[in-house]
Amino acid sequence: MGSAETSTGVVLATLVVYKIVLIAIGVWAARLNRNESDFFLGGRGLGPWVAGLSYAASTSSAWVLLGFSGFVYAFGVSALWMVPGIWLGYVVVWLWFGPRLRAETAREGHVTASDFMAARAGPIWKPAIAALAGFLVLFTFVFYIAAQFGAAAIAFESQFELSRTESVLIGALVILIYALLGGFWAVSITDTLQGAIMMVIAVILPVLAVIAAGGPAGIAETLSQTMPGAYLDPFGGRAGFAFLGFAVGIASIGLGTYGQPHLLARLMAVKDEAARRQGFLVAMSWGVLVYIGMASLALAGRALLPDVANGEALFYQLAAELLPAVLAGIVIAAILSAVMSTVDSLLIAASAAAAHDLRLVKLLKGREVLVSRTVMAAICLLAVVLTLSLPATVFDRVLFSWSALGAAFGPIIVARVAGAEPQGWAIFAAILFGFFTTVLFYIFGQIGGDALTGLARLLAGLAVIPGDPFERIFPWLIPLLLVFGFRQGARAAPATPQESSQ
Repeated sequence: MGSAETSTGVVLATLVVYKIVLIAIGVWAARLNRNESDFFLGGRGLGPWVAGLSYAASTSSAWVLLGFSGFVYAFGVSALWMVPGIWLGYVVVWLWFGPRLRAETAREGHVTASDFMAARAGPIWKPAIAALAGFLVLFTFVFYIAAQFGAAAIAFESQFELSRTESVLIGALVILIYALLGGFWAVSITDTLQGAIMMVIAVILPVLAVIAAGGPAGIAETLSQTMPGAYLDPFGGRAGFAFLGFAVGIASIGLGTYGQPHLLARLMAVKDEAARRQGFLVAMSWGVLVYIGMASLALAGRALLPDVANGEALFYQLAAELLPAVLAGIVIAAILSAVMSTVDSLLIAASAAAAHDLRLVKLLKGREVLVSRTVMAAICLLAVVLTLSLPATVFDRVLFSWSALGAAFGPIIVARVAGAEPQGWAIFAAILFGFFTTVLFYIFGQIGGDALTGLARLLAGLAVIPGDPFERIFPWLIPLLLVFGFRQGARAAPATPQESSQ
């Protein structure tokens, strides 16, 4: 049997074992779901390791291994300006948002991030805000899930020569089984497993690549001789506002973190303050190791394989080049599983939006878990239908959900954590303004996570919220960013990781 056949066999065997483990986790976690809070928040009992690793895996997932490494491979050292913004997202969510988000949601019984946003909105606006937020989450995440299914299907097709329909149905069925059975607990534990595997791979493979490329000095020497000068330039050959737009623009991708319901749920579900602080250390350590590892892999890969047509394929190619067939097969299987199992957190969040925020659980009083599971199955089915019926180019456009939800929800979360209590109409307006500002940016040629749009959308949402200091600071800051940042960065920035690899 040739090495290619051996690798394919190992990939298949590893995937089968991995999927069996996922289903077993779902069966085990099923007994823990007694009510709506259990199903969507794991009974608020997450320990630091599960909270930290599942958060990290849900935040970044396979796009770090594929998209981020491909981004650095293509653009060089200047692409690393993305990393501070992403790390800042970890710090803000866990250390600033975390204490109040965890304490208030536990005290008042909030189930979703929408509950937290609308908590002080008053009896008239509260249900309207919850319904609006729930609809936006459901709308964006159904397409996001479908896009994930499509991306995973492509990978399965190329590895096993399965049809697109078979690839989508197999992956969707496995995820639906363990998510339906185990809810948030099953999703969090499987994401913890996924995060741990990713971290190990993100250390071992880059180390081997750096050694093969002659170490840091060898990589620098090779790249200085074979690549344009801008490749190793931290400024990327840009100057002035062109560099400012590019650097702040790609760093602002991390701002989308502030409004993601499936990430904020980890902070709402952590069991106590000690677990939250320890969970931050786990998540942050993961982020540092994985991003440094993937940056090293990308630069070493450029020195070893200078002519890779698609940078996102670099990870697969280096695994095949540097690892024995058996280990390469395991690595590829892990990435395929990571791409597919990212869907589970999105599925839980979309189900919570439909069942809780849109109040579908009220249809059967006392049977909230049954309603939630039914809603989840319906969402998964709809996502599968969209995957199989809509062209792939559609999915390239709908993956703006990361930016859209960050702009819609982030300002409200920031305001409430900062101690401001916006009126209900202001919260409703800020959500609409942030979401449709994102839509306008994408319609008018900004598709692809360009430049300062993430930062400006967040500030635009804050500007809608009345009160000091928001009224006095942000209205004049937004035009300043618009004038000096948007177009410069839009000319420079590539597709966002979320669009390019998921």
